Amino acid sequence: MKKVSSGKVREVYEADEKSLVIVTTDRISAYDVILPTMIDGKGIALNTISNFWFERTNQIIPNHILSTDLADMPSELRSDPAAYKGRTVLVKKLKMLPYELIVRGYMFGSMWDAYQKGEPFCGQTLTGEYEQAQKLAEPIFTPSSKNNVGHDENISVERMINEIGKEETDRLTRVCLELYRSCAAYAAERGIIIADTKFELGYDENGQLCLADEVLTPDSSRFWDAETYRTGTSPKSYDKQFVRDWLTENGFAGVSPAPEIPAEIAEKTAELYRTCCEKLTGTGYPA
Repeated sequence: MKKVSSGKVREVYEADEKSLVIVTTDRISAYDVILPTMIDGKGIALNTISNFWFERTNQIIPNHILSTDLADMPSELRSDPAAYKGRTVLVKKLKMLPYELIVRGYMFGSMWDAYQKGEPFCGQTLTGEYEQAQKLAEPIFTPSSKNNVGHDENISVERMINEIGKEETDRLTRVCLELYRSCAAYAAERGIIIADTKFELGYDENGQLCLADEVLTPDSSRFWDAETYRTGTSPKSYDKQFVRDWLTENGFAGVSPAPEIPAEIAEKTAELYRTCCEKLTGTGYPA
């Protein structure tokens, strides 16, 4: 198979002229640096969660999934099920939109920073009285533009309108807000708050808008534990915070090449991904 790309977590291969294979690895990155330490089972957890949401949301919007069954994958992958089962999907090739379509439901992160300074965020004026991590009166749509080099750039809805038109911008906004509201309500019933998330969409060969990439995972979203959640604080999250904290405390934040992280930190991080997967999907993954 021809490798199309190798990202921080995913390997993408060309299956044929109309489809791709995406393999979600156990790699982990922090501060834009890929660490040498693998997080056991992380790729299976991310893939399981994404596939769960793709199936659950396909009445809101179609998605790029063709198959999640290893038997439908190219022979190179079928011959090594231990390496690829549970972490591999066959997907349609799409013409991807050059945006990360972000929905925020809580006052946190860079939006909280802007709010404290009294500044607009992604072109939107933030009104009302809020504490850190407080739920917004309504979720908001805050897109970013994908950059080939460096970080993505937060942009305004008005800029999207100038680039792709009001009708398409309004459509993307409606779809993303509906996805967020539906999935956040489901997750809340299972003890997880989805504070914010990003969606990626593209068009298939028939011009149909499809949900793609990964969806509503701990790597693409900010998940908080509802049981310990409090406003005015930085809530416990289901992600790689243990790794970030260890790197920061030991002076390795953003250092490349990154060091191996201690086994205890890797195990705690794997447990967070496992817990998130089990809570959302009811399905565990191999330890």
